[in-house]
Amino acid sequence: MALFGVIDLGSNSVRLVVYKVHAGAKQPFTKKDFRNLIDEKKIAGLSAYVEDGQFTQAGIDRAAEVLDDHLRHANNIGCTNVHIFATAVLRNCENSAQVTRILEKTIGHEIDVLSECDEAHLGFVGATCDRNIEHGTLVDIGGGSTELTVIRNNTDSHCVSLGQGSVSSYAQFVNTVLPTLQETRAIEQAFAAQLDTLPSIEPYRAKRIYGIGGSVRAAAKMCGGILGNGKRLKVVAADQLNDMLAALESSPHIFAHTAAAVAPDRLHTLVPGSIIVRTLMHALGATHLEICRFGIREGYLIERVLGGEK
Repeated sequence: MALFGVIDLGSNSVRLVVYKVHAGAKQPFTKKDFRNLIDEKKIAGLSAYVEDGQFTQAGIDRAAEVLDDHLRHANNIGCTNVHIFATAVLRNCENSAQVTRILEKTIGHEIDVLSECDEAHLGFVGATCDRNIEHGTLVDIGGGSTELTVIRNNTDSHCVSLGQGSVSSYAQFVNTVLPTLQETRAIEQAFAAQLDTLPSIEPYRAKRIYGIGGSVRAAAKMCGGILGNGKRLKVVAADQLNDMLAALESSPHIFAHTAAAVAPDRLHTLVPGSIIVRTLMHALGATHLEICRFGIREGYLIERVLGGEK
């Protein structure tokens, strides 16, 4: 078996996953060919270091510190084959190329800044490594953006990135920890405006949509915490999501304590992410959201690391 590390440099967190890849694994790779050995997340809050469109020196220092820690940890367990990719937080800042060069020089390691379509496609590759998806829309709500991908006949197309995610929604619209009713409406209206920028929403309409990433998983956990036995739901109905968010208004005390129990690391982004999910489900005519276990990191491992594509 060989060890491969993937570091995901995101808007809020930076995650290292070390995979054990089984000897003799061949394309097309599936979940049976690898397993997680290490999964370590550090909250870096990098989106807070973007000022007037520029990623600041303080942000570079913070990113370098966290990346160095992850690289050291991977090396300590014998994983020297490590790949780093970045998404919206580096892609969207005006000084992206300069910041990337400085970071690479500081940590002595290459950083792959994914394009919007790369991010959406790799999310699809990861989401389908343990299942077939014949028809639907794949949704990935990140910290600074939301990716939509049309799936037809197990193939992805019509990928689009919308410039609003759970962290950016919180930063722009929420004053304390949990949003007020007025703030939730502001998040919803802003995301609806993002959807209005699409040339057509028709290709993305589907009764069942598929979600990857921490925001949709947190929404599923919260639905289970509020409405069920506390376990994360594998499939969330639109009515369940509506009822979960209604509990914020009707029972804010219970909602806050439940959120702290089921998603403590996403306490401030849980509701913004859930609002984006609900807005999407309504706009796309979706009745159910299926939570995928794997996503962009596994897609990156399969296609960019094991597949050797670049």
